[in-house]
Amino acid sequence: ATKMTSLVPGRLTLSTESPPFNPRGMMSMGSQSPGPQRSRNSSPVSSSSGELLSNSLPKHTFTHNGETVEIRNVWQENADEEMAVIRELIETHPFVAMDTEFPGVVARPVSESYSPDYHYKSLKVNVDLLKIIQLGLSFADKDGNFAKGCPCWQFNFKFNLGDDMFAQDSIDLLVSSGISFEDHATRGIDPHRFGELLMVSGLVLDDRVKWVSFHSGYDYGYLLKLLTTQDLPADEKGFFDTLKLYFPTIYDIKFMTSLIDGHFGGLQKLADALGCPRIGIEHQAGSDSLLTMSTYFALSKAKFTDPSGEVDDAKYKNELFGYGSNHTVRKGPVHHSSSSMALSTMNGE
Repeated sequence: ATKMTSLVPGRLTLSTESPPFNPRGMMSMGSQSPGPQRSRNSSPVSSSSGELLSNSLPKHTFTHNGETVEIRNVWQENADEEMAVIRELIETHPFVAMDTEFPGVVARPVSESYSPDYHYKSLKVNVDLLKIIQLGLSFADKDGNFAKGCPCWQFNFKFNLGDDMFAQDSIDLLVSSGISFEDHATRGIDPHRFGELLMVSGLVLDDRVKWVSFHSGYDYGYLLKLLTTQDLPADEKGFFDTLKLYFPTIYDIKFMTSLIDGHFGGLQKLADALGCPRIGIEHQAGSDSLLTMSTYFALSKAKFTDPSGEVDDAKYKNELFGYGSNHTVRKGPVHHSSSSMALSTMNGE
Protein backbone atom coordinates (compact mmCIF):
# COMPACT_ATOMS: atom_id res chain seq x y z
CA ALA A 1 0.00 0.00 0.00
CA THR A 2 1.12 3.53 -0.69
CA LYS A 3 2.09 5.46 2.40
CA MET A 4 -0.13 8.47 3.03
CA THR A 5 1.45 11.74 4.16
CA SER A 6 -0.46 13.50 6.92
CA LEU A 7 -1.13 17.16 6.16
CA VAL A 8 -3.34 18.05 9.12
CA PRO A 9 -3.13 15.37 11.83
CA GLY A 10 -6.42 13.59 12.31
CA ARG A 11 -8.21 15.46 9.58
CA LEU A 12 -6.95 14.70 6.09
CA THR A 13 -4.16 13.26 3.99
CA LEU A 14 -2.67 14.04 0.65
CA SER A 15 -4.42 12.13 -2.06
CA THR A 16 -2.26 9.42 -3.59
CA GLU A 17 -4.43 9.76 -6.68
CA SER A 18 -3.47 13.39 -7.32
CA PRO A 19 -0.37 14.58 -9.22
CA PRO A 20 2.37 16.60 -7.50
CA PHE A 21 1.07 19.74 -5.87
CA ASN A 22 2.49 22.82 -4.23
CA PRO A 23 2.14 23.34 -0.48
CA ARG A 24 2.82 26.94 0.45
CA GLY A 25 6.45 27.87 0.14
CA MET A 26 7.67 24.63 -1.44
CA MET A 27 7.97 25.88 -5.01
CA SER A 28 8.89 29.13 -6.67
CA MET A 29 7.23 30.45 -9.80
CA GLY A 30 9.84 29.02 -12.13
CA SER A 31 10.52 25.67 -10.49
CA GLN A 32 9.14 22.23 -11.19
CA SER A 33 7.03 20.25 -8.77
CA PRO A 34 8.39 16.91 -7.54
CA GLY A 35 7.74 13.87 -9.67
CA PRO A 36 7.71 13.53 -13.46
CA GLN A 37 9.10 16.65 -15.09
CA ARG A 38 6.97 18.54 -17.58
CA SER A 39 7.14 21.97 -19.12
CA ARG A 40 5.39 24.76 -17.26
CA ASN A 41 4.42 28.23 -18.22
CA SER A 42 2.20 30.58 -16.26
CA SER A 43 1.22 32.57 -19.35
CA PRO A 44 -1.54 31.57 -21.77
CA VAL A 45 -1.07 30.43 -25.33
CA SER A 46 -2.71 31.29 -28.64
CA SER A 47 -5.12 29.11 -30.57
CA SER A 48 -4.16 27.48 -33.87
CA SER A 49 -5.90 30.32 -35.67
CA GLY A 50 -3.74 32.87 -33.88
CA GLU A 51 -6.52 34.09 -31.59
CA LEU A 52 -5.18 35.12 -28.20
CA LEU A 53 -6.96 33.12 -25.53
CA SER A 54 -5.76 35.11 -22.54
CA ASN A 55 -8.10 36.19 -19.76
CA SER A 56 -5.74 39.14 -19.24
CA LEU A 57 -7.55 41.02 -22.01
CA PRO A 58 -10.38 43.35 -20.94
CA LYS A 59 -12.98 41.45 -22.94
CA HIS A 60 -13.68 38.88 -25.63
CA THR A 61 -16.43 39.51 -28.20
CA PHE A 62 -18.27 36.94 -30.28
CA THR A 63 -21.17 36.83 -32.71
CA HIS A 64 -24.10 34.70 -31.57
CA ASN A 65 -27.44 34.53 -33.39
CA GLY A 66 -26.51 37.64 -35.32
CA GLU A 67 -25.72 39.68 -32.20
CA THR A 68 -22.47 40.64 -30.50
CA VAL A 69 -21.89 38.90 -27.18
CA GLU A 70 -19.19 40.07 -24.78
CA ILE A 71 -17.40 38.13 -22.07
CA ARG A 72 -15.91 40.78 -19.79
CA ASN A 73 -12.90 40.11 -17.59
CA VAL A 74 -12.96 41.54 -14.09
CA TRP A 75 -9.82 42.20 -12.05
CA GLN A 76 -9.15 44.08 -8.84
CA GLU A 77 -9.16 47.45 -10.59
CA ASN A 78 -12.67 47.16 -12.06
CA ALA A 79 -14.45 44.81 -9.63
CA ASP A 80 -16.50 47.51 -7.88
CA GLU A 81 -17.54 49.10 -11.19
CA GLU A 82 -18.67 45.84 -12.77
CA MET A 83 -20.56 44.63 -9.71
CA ALA A 84 -22.51 47.90 -9.81
CA VAL A 85 -23.57 47.03 -13.37
CA ILE A 86 -24.64 43.56 -12.25
CA ARG A 87 -26.71 44.99 -9.39
CA GLU A 88 -28.84 46.75 -12.01
CA LEU A 89 -28.92 43.82 -14.42
CA ILE A 90 -30.23 41.27 -11.92
CA GLU A 91 -33.53 43.16 -11.70
CA THR A 92 -34.42 42.23 -15.29
CA HIS A 93 -32.32 39.07 -15.72
CA PRO A 94 -32.83 36.93 -12.62
CA PHE A 95 -31.31 33.71 -14.00
CA VAL A 96 -27.62 33.42 -13.10
CA ALA A 97 -25.53 30.63 -14.61
CA MET A 98 -22.33 29.96 -12.71
CA ASP A 99 -19.08 28.10 -13.20
CA THR A 100 -15.79 28.20 -11.32
CA GLU A 101 -12.20 27.27 -12.03
CA PHE A 102 -10.16 26.08 -9.07
CA PRO A 103 -6.76 24.41 -8.55
CA GLY A 104 -7.85 20.77 -8.59
CA VAL A 105 -7.99 18.21 -5.80
CA VAL A 106 -5.06 17.75 -3.42
CA ALA A 107 -6.47 15.97 -0.38
CA ARG A 108 -8.96 13.43 0.86
CA PRO A 109 -10.39 12.88 4.33
CA VAL A 110 -9.10 10.26 6.72
CA SER A 111 -12.39 8.56 7.45
CA GLU A 112 -14.39 5.50 6.61
CA SER A 113 -14.51 5.50 2.81
CA TYR A 114 -18.09 4.29 2.74
CA SER A 115 -19.46 6.71 5.31
CA PRO A 116 -22.61 8.55 4.14
CA ASP A 117 -20.91 11.94 4.01
CA TYR A 118 -17.56 10.85 2.57
CA HIS A 119 -18.05 12.93 -0.60
CA TYR A 120 -18.92 16.06 1.38
CA LYS A 121 -15.87 15.58 3.59
CA SER A 122 -13.73 15.32 0.45
CA LEU A 123 -15.26 18.54 -0.87
CA LYS A 124 -14.74 20.31 2.45
CA VAL A 125 -11.07 19.47 2.95
CA ASN A 126 -10.18 20.63 -0.55
CA VAL A 127 -12.24 23.83 -0.54
CA ASP A 128 -10.91 24.70 2.92
CA LEU A 129 -7.31 24.26 1.72
CA LEU A 130 -7.49 25.81 -1.74
CA LYS A 131 -8.35 29.12 -3.37
CA ILE A 132 -10.79 29.87 -6.16
CA ILE A 133 -9.12 31.01 -9.39
CA GLN A 134 -11.99 32.21 -11.57
CA LEU A 135 -15.77 32.67 -11.39
CA GLY A 136 -17.98 33.02 -14.45
CA LEU A 137 -21.46 34.53 -14.15
CA SER A 138 -23.91 34.79 -17.05
CA PHE A 139 -27.33 36.43 -16.98
CA ALA A 140 -30.61 35.68 -18.74
CA ASP A 141 -34.25 36.66 -18.40
CA LYS A 142 -37.06 34.25 -17.51
CA ASP A 143 -37.34 33.13 -21.14
CA GLY A 144 -33.65 32.30 -21.44
CA ASN A 145 -32.63 35.37 -23.44
CA PHE A 146 -29.10 36.54 -22.65
CA ALA A 147 -28.68 40.10 -21.43
CA LYS A 148 -27.97 42.34 -24.42
CA GLY A 149 -24.38 43.24 -25.19
CA CYS A 150 -22.51 41.85 -22.20
CA PRO A 151 -24.31 38.93 -20.52
CA CYS A 152 -21.18 37.40 -18.99
CA TRP A 153 -18.48 38.38 -16.52
CA GLN A 154 -15.31 36.48 -15.60
CA PHE A 155 -14.05 37.34 -12.12
CA ASN A 156 -10.33 36.63 -11.81
CA PHE A 157 -9.04 36.11 -8.28
CA LYS A 158 -5.68 36.60 -6.65
CA PHE A 159 -3.70 33.38 -7.02
CA ASN A 160 0.06 32.96 -6.82
CA LEU A 161 1.73 29.84 -8.16
CA GLY A 162 4.68 30.53 -5.87
CA ASP A 163 2.65 30.58 -2.66
CA ASP A 164 -0.71 28.89 -3.12
CA MET A 165 -1.52 25.20 -3.17
CA PHE A 166 -2.55 23.47 -6.39
CA ALA A 167 -2.54 20.22 -8.32
CA GLN A 168 -0.15 20.54 -11.26
CA ASP A 169 -2.34 18.88 -13.89
CA SER A 170 -5.15 21.32 -13.16
CA ILE A 171 -2.85 24.31 -13.55
CA ASP A 172 -1.50 22.90 -16.82
CA LEU A 173 -5.06 22.57 -18.14
CA LEU A 174 -5.96 26.13 -17.15
CA VAL A 175 -2.79 27.63 -18.65
CA SER A 176 -3.45 25.83 -21.93
CA SER A 177 -7.00 27.24 -21.82
CA GLY A 178 -5.79 30.83 -21.54
CA ILE A 179 -5.60 31.54 -17.81
CA SER A 180 -2.81 34.07 -17.16
CA PHE A 181 -1.44 33.28 -13.71
CA GLU A 182 0.98 36.20 -13.98
CA ASP A 183 -2.06 38.50 -13.98
CA HIS A 184 -3.78 36.54 -11.23
CA ALA A 185 -0.71 37.09 -9.02
CA THR A 186 -0.43 40.83 -9.67
CA ARG A 187 -3.99 42.10 -10.20
CA GLY A 188 -6.32 39.35 -9.07
CA ILE A 189 -9.40 40.23 -7.03
CA ASP A 190 -9.05 39.96 -3.26
CA PRO A 191 -11.49 37.21 -2.18
CA HIS A 192 -12.61 39.07 0.94
CA ARG A 193 -13.44 42.19 -1.05
CA PHE A 194 -15.37 40.15 -3.59
CA GLY A 195 -17.32 38.45 -0.80
CA GLU A 196 -18.38 41.88 0.44
CA LEU A 197 -19.46 42.93 -3.05
CA LEU A 198 -21.35 39.68 -3.64
CA MET A 199 -23.19 40.02 -0.34
CA VAL A 200 -24.77 43.32 -1.39
CA SER A 201 -25.09 42.52 -5.11
CA GLY A 202 -28.70 41.31 -5.08
CA LEU A 203 -27.49 37.90 -6.33
CA VAL A 204 -27.73 36.11 -2.98
CA LEU A 205 -30.25 35.84 -0.13
CA ASP A 206 -33.14 36.21 -2.61
CA ASP A 207 -35.29 33.31 -3.81
CA ARG A 208 -36.28 35.25 -6.95
CA VAL A 209 -32.74 34.76 -8.26
CA LYS A 210 -32.35 31.36 -9.95
CA TRP A 211 -28.82 29.97 -9.87
CA VAL A 212 -28.02 27.51 -12.67
CA SER A 213 -25.00 25.19 -12.67
CA PHE A 214 -23.72 21.77 -13.74
CA HIS A 215 -22.44 19.21 -11.22
CA SER A 216 -21.64 22.03 -8.86
CA GLY A 217 -20.94 20.88 -5.31
CA TYR A 218 -17.41 22.30 -5.42
CA ASP A 219 -18.56 25.48 -7.17
CA TYR A 220 -20.99 26.28 -4.37
CA GLY A 221 -18.38 25.32 -1.81
CA TYR A 222 -16.06 28.01 -3.13
CA LEU A 223 -18.87 30.58 -3.30
CA LEU A 224 -19.82 29.91 0.32
CA LYS A 225 -16.18 30.29 1.30
CA LEU A 226 -16.13 33.69 -0.44
CA LEU A 227 -19.33 34.80 1.28
CA THR A 228 -18.57 33.59 4.80
CA THR A 229 -14.74 33.93 4.82
CA GLN A 230 -14.75 30.74 6.88
CA ASP A 231 -14.11 27.05 6.43
CA LEU A 232 -17.12 25.12 5.19
CA PRO A 233 -19.53 23.67 7.79
CA ALA A 234 -18.36 20.54 9.57
CA ASP A 235 -21.13 18.32 8.21
CA GLU A 236 -23.29 18.04 5.12
CA LYS A 237 -26.45 19.22 6.86
CA GLY A 238 -24.72 22.42 7.86
CA PHE A 239 -23.52 22.88 4.30
CA PHE A 240 -27.03 22.56 2.86
CA ASP A 241 -28.47 24.87 5.53
CA THR A 242 -25.90 27.52 4.62
CA LEU A 243 -26.39 26.93 0.90
CA LYS A 244 -30.15 27.37 1.23
CA LEU A 245 -29.64 30.64 3.09
CA TYR A 246 -27.43 32.29 0.49
CA PHE A 247 -28.78 30.52 -2.61
CA PRO A 248 -32.47 29.80 -1.98
CA THR A 249 -33.14 28.62 -5.55
CA ILE A 250 -30.62 26.46 -7.39
CA TYR A 251 -30.84 24.26 -10.47
CA ASP A 252 -28.15 21.63 -11.10
CA ILE A 253 -28.33 20.44 -14.71
CA LYS A 254 -26.41 17.27 -13.91
CA PHE A 255 -29.15 16.33 -11.43
CA MET A 256 -31.78 17.15 -14.06
CA THR A 257 -30.17 14.71 -16.49
CA SER A 258 -30.29 11.99 -13.83
CA LEU A 259 -34.08 12.12 -14.15
CA ILE A 260 -33.91 11.49 -17.90
CA ASP A 261 -33.17 8.16 -19.52
CA GLY A 262 -30.36 7.98 -22.01
CA HIS A 263 -27.97 10.82 -21.12
CA PHE A 264 -24.52 10.18 -19.70
CA GLY A 265 -21.59 12.54 -19.84
CA GLY A 266 -20.68 16.14 -19.27
CA LEU A 267 -21.95 19.59 -20.11
CA GLN A 268 -20.40 19.79 -23.57
CA LYS A 269 -21.89 16.47 -24.66
CA LEU A 270 -25.33 17.50 -23.40
CA ALA A 271 -25.06 20.92 -25.05
CA ASP A 272 -24.12 19.30 -28.35
CA ALA A 273 -27.11 16.95 -28.11
CA LEU A 274 -29.42 19.90 -27.51
CA GLY A 275 -27.90 22.03 -30.26
CA CYS A 276 -26.44 24.67 -27.93
CA PRO A 277 -23.28 26.27 -29.38
CA ARG A 278 -20.36 27.25 -27.19
CA ILE A 279 -19.46 30.94 -27.01
CA GLY A 280 -15.82 31.47 -26.06
CA ILE A 281 -13.10 29.24 -24.68
CA GLU A 282 -13.69 25.93 -22.92
CA HIS A 283 -12.27 25.70 -19.38
CA GLN A 284 -12.62 29.42 -18.83
CA ALA A 285 -15.45 30.09 -16.42
CA GLY A 286 -17.23 32.71 -18.52
CA SER A 287 -17.67 30.52 -21.58
CA ASP A 288 -18.65 27.56 -19.41
CA SER A 289 -21.29 29.64 -17.63
CA LEU A 290 -22.79 30.84 -20.93
CA LEU A 291 -23.02 27.25 -22.15
CA THR A 292 -24.55 26.24 -18.82
CA MET A 293 -27.30 28.84 -19.24
CA SER A 294 -28.24 27.95 -22.82
CA THR A 295 -28.16 24.23 -21.97
CA TYR A 296 -30.43 24.69 -18.97
CA PHE A 297 -33.14 26.45 -20.93
CA ALA A 298 -32.93 24.00 -23.83
CA LEU A 299 -33.19 21.02 -21.46
CA SER A 300 -35.92 22.45 -19.23
CA LYS A 301 -38.09 23.41 -22.20
CA ALA A 302 -37.56 20.02 -23.87
CA LYS A 303 -38.07 17.75 -20.84
CA PHE A 304 -39.55 19.60 -17.87
CA THR A 305 -42.66 21.46 -19.01
CA ASP A 306 -46.16 21.13 -17.60
CA PRO A 307 -49.29 20.61 -19.75
CA SER A 308 -49.53 24.35 -20.36
CA GLY A 309 -45.99 24.45 -21.74
CA GLU A 310 -44.46 26.24 -18.74
CA VAL A 311 -41.26 24.90 -17.17
CA ASP A 312 -41.98 22.99 -13.94
CA ASP A 313 -38.93 22.95 -11.64
CA ALA A 314 -40.50 20.88 -8.84
CA LYS A 315 -38.57 17.70 -9.64
CA TYR A 316 -35.11 19.25 -9.64
CA LYS A 317 -35.20 22.49 -7.64
CA ASN A 318 -32.58 22.74 -4.86
CA GLU A 319 -30.96 19.37 -5.52
CA LEU A 320 -27.22 18.86 -6.03
CA PHE A 321 -25.91 15.91 -8.00
CA GLY A 322 -23.91 13.59 -5.73
CA TYR A 323 -24.73 15.30 -2.42
CA GLY A 324 -27.54 15.25 0.13
CA SER A 325 -30.06 12.44 0.23
CA ASN A 326 -31.21 12.22 -3.40
CA HIS A 327 -30.82 9.19 -5.68
CA THR A 328 -27.54 10.42 -7.22
CA VAL A 329 -25.50 10.04 -4.04
CA ARG A 330 -22.87 7.34 -4.43
CA LYS A 331 -21.81 5.17 -1.53
CA GLY A 332 -18.05 5.14 -1.38
CA PRO A 333 -15.02 7.07 -2.63
CA VAL A 334 -14.47 8.44 -6.12
CA HIS A 335 -11.26 7.19 -7.74
CA HIS A 336 -9.50 9.41 -10.27
CA SER A 337 -6.09 8.86 -11.84
CA SER A 338 -5.27 12.55 -11.82
CA SER A 339 -6.54 15.83 -10.48
CA SER A 340 -7.26 17.18 -13.95
CA MET A 341 -9.66 14.29 -14.38
CA ALA A 342 -11.17 15.17 -11.02
CA LEU A 343 -11.36 18.82 -12.05
CA SER A 344 -13.08 18.00 -15.33
CA THR A 345 -15.48 15.67 -13.53
CA MET A 346 -16.49 18.39 -11.10
CA ASN A 347 -16.71 20.94 -13.88
CA GLY A 348 -19.09 18.93 -15.94
CA GLU A 349 -17.40 16.01 -17.68
